[in-house]
Amino acid sequence: MVRLTRAQQQERTRASVLAAAKAEFTEHGYALAKIDRIAERAELTRGAVYSNFPSKRALYLAVLIDLVETTGQVDPPVPPESLDDALENFARVWLERLPLGGTAWGGRLQLRSLDGVLDDEHTREVLAQVTRLEALLLAIALEAGAPARRVRLAELALTLLGGASHRAEIAPGSGDPFDLTHACRHLADIRFGDTWAPPHLPFVTPATPCADSWTAPAGLVDQISGRQADLASDGLITVLGAGRLGAAEEAVRSGERTTIVIVTGDPAETGRLVRLRITDLAGCLRRVFAPEAWQRVRVVLDDDALVASALGVTDPGDGTEVAVRVRGGMIVARSSGRGAGHAVSAVRKATP
Repeated sequence: MVRLTRAQQQERTRASVLAAAKAEFTEHGYALAKIDRIAERAELTRGAVYSNFPSKRALYLAVLIDLVETTGQVDPPVPPESLDDALENFARVWLERLPLGGTAWGGRLQLRSLDGVLDDEHTREVLAQVTRLEALLLAIALEAGAPARRVRLAELALTLLGGASHRAEIAPGSGDPFDLTHACRHLADIRFGDTWAPPHLPFVTPATPCADSWTAPAGLVDQISGRQADLASDGLITVLGAGRLGAAEEAVRSGERTTIVIVTGDPAETGRLVRLRITDLAGCLRRVFAPEAWQRVRVVLDDDALVASALGVTDPGDGTEVAVRVRGGMIVARSSGRGAGHAVSAVRKATP
């Protein structure tokens, strides 16, 4: 009999816990699920469950992430020919999560239900920030080849789809997905007058020029493309805490290659919430848009603060907002605090 290594045994235990938790949440839902029953299903002790997942919420989010990440691969997308097509195709892909028939608890898992899960003000605030980043990422794809800002359009589309998901949960069988895709298509006809002019940007403190060497961490994945992110390449890196994700657009609007690095003070719960939402959205986007739609933007989840540490960011947390400009493998400008991404984007030709 082959003896498992410690790492292999830990992975087997974790897989057993996830499988047992999925069965428990499917049968009882989040609120009524019990850690003791999950341990019993997995033939483990309660302590073994908590050694892998520190709370029921962390475990539930891990189950949803596993569900999203194990979705089968699909063929490369056929790029939409128009904005109307892009919105309709995205809606069709997104709405595949709606369960057929009623919404037993298994259907709520399929819906990525967060009902009763985010029961404190902080996590709800984080979710609000994540939704702003989601809208930005969808907008970037919708803006491909067009000069107009389409964040408000993306926000409206995601609001409509999110509402459909909520309605499917509380009133199973109501609504028609085909009507929803048709409605999303016609959102393109709405004229928003969408502009990018945050009032605080003119008052942001300029970035500090420097000439700092650094070693970019390897092996981190760009959540949008699914490929490894080359952090040493020229461009902007903005490190944002889970509570500051709405600031991502300040760097993205520079028009340069921008890497959004997300950190948190609570990887087990807050980090998993962010991972769930970004992974879920990215999976939908990759099925509709060609990779070129995001050739200037990357998103890296820095759960272990590897990038933050390499950039000299001490004690990264949900309120972190730091940005640097990388050129020729060197950090040539730094900024921290509100407007950091905008500040480093203004440093284009300056040399320290």
